[in-house]
Amino acid sequence: MDILQKKMPYSLDAEQSVLGSIIIDPECFDDIAQIIKVDDFYLEIHREIYGTMYDFKFQSKPIDVITLVNSLVSNGVYEDEAAARSYIKLLVDIIPSSANAKDYAKIVYDKSILRRLIEASDAIQKDAYSEGDDVENIVDLAEQRVFEIAQKNEKRDFVHIRDVIHQTYNRLSELQEAEGDEATGLKTGFGDLDNVLVGLGKGSLVIVGARPGVGKTSFCLNLATNIAKKSKKSVCIFSLEMSNEQLVSRIISSEATIEANKLRTGKLEPRDWDNMANAVSALSETNIYIDDTTDVSITGMKAKLRRVKNLGLVVIDYLQLMESEKSRKDGSRVNEIADISRGLKKLAMELDVPLITCSQLSRGTEKEKERQPMLSDLRDSGSIEQDADMVIFLSRDYYGKDPDKANQVDVIVAKNRHGGLGTVKMAWYGQYTKFSSLETNLSEE
Repeated sequence: MDILQKKMPYSLDAEQSVLGSIIIDPECFDDIAQIIKVDDFYLEIHREIYGTMYDFKFQSKPIDVITLVNSLVSNGVYEDEAAARSYIKLLVDIIPSSANAKDYAKIVYDKSILRRLIEASDAIQKDAYSEGDDVENIVDLAEQRVFEIAQKNEKRDFVHIRDVIHQTYNRLSELQEAEGDEATGLKTGFGDLDNVLVGLGKGSLVIVGARPGVGKTSFCLNLATNIAKKSKKSVCIFSLEMSNEQLVSRIISSEATIEANKLRTGKLEPRDWDNMANAVSALSETNIYIDDTTDVSITGMKAKLRRVKNLGLVVIDYLQLMESEKSRKDGSRVNEIADISRGLKKLAMELDVPLITCSQLSRGTEKEKERQPMLSDLRDSGSIEQDADMVIFLSRDYYGKDPDKANQVDVIVAKNRHGGLGTVKMAWYGQYTKFSSLETNLSEE
């Protein structure tokens, strides 16, 4: 028998039992609502009834036979009260108690997942048969469809406002009780900067821009290490310019406060070995993953990142070294960078984690040595500014005009959709490729 002729998976008994459980025990609604949504029901009449219950819950109205019948008739779900009352009574009679309500809901959810897998498989077959796109893109789309289902993050054409309200209500309740990173996003580990940023929010694209040699790579590595150590989440770093070993050497130099030159030459003193042993021990306990593939695309990054458990942060060094998925017919690098920045924003939202990427600034900033960087200085495309949730510039007395500021960096928060703007002064220890708060003494860390 052809698979397309088979009936879609669903359980009439489970759907009826879920609805009956809520009618006889409205208190179980909250537990059920954490498992299933309106669209998880297969039968339209069940979606209507559950949706009505949803509305009642958020309007603080009682869920019972009388209110349900009245609402279903008023909204045109049933033409007459007798038919509505008959079916609601059936739902009540079909189940003796609500003790197993969550089990019934899980069955409804599982059947819904199977239906979505069938729909995704059908779409994948159509894409493959049509041969209408590059094989890499077809494979990526197929993987994305299945991944979204597996992560309970399925995308729909439309989402009813009641579902969004419920999610928002739960999130606000969680934030009210949460502390620290749970409430405001990931902390950078730099107190003064965190006060301005109000955390790195999920799905945020963060751009770190600076002239060559100012320390944007080191700054991002410092953030990545701080976040990995404190949050215990997985942090993935894509290095398009340096090898894994070069990148790790920088991290060790910063964490162990060993001069980077010593790590390059191997001329370490006994104290350096002790410091490195302590730093390496701490770093080995983190979940930092590094990929130094030089020609990785956003599609390639996405495929790798989907397999990382407990992902908390992605760092890319750096944006202008990336290649777009397709060559543009107009040959414009500006438009190509625009495609990349949009792709990175979509990637951050899809993974629901902050994504930090370094960015070069235009050469004009090098000619105007006295001027602080501005949003218009982001190299190659104004779309970087548009797509970014945060833009952070690093600026220091690179040319040594003021000896008192030789080790001081201005961290300029030029754009921040979820927090404040301003300039935070930080200390820069070039020999260790390390940033720290001005008031922090390295010996105290």
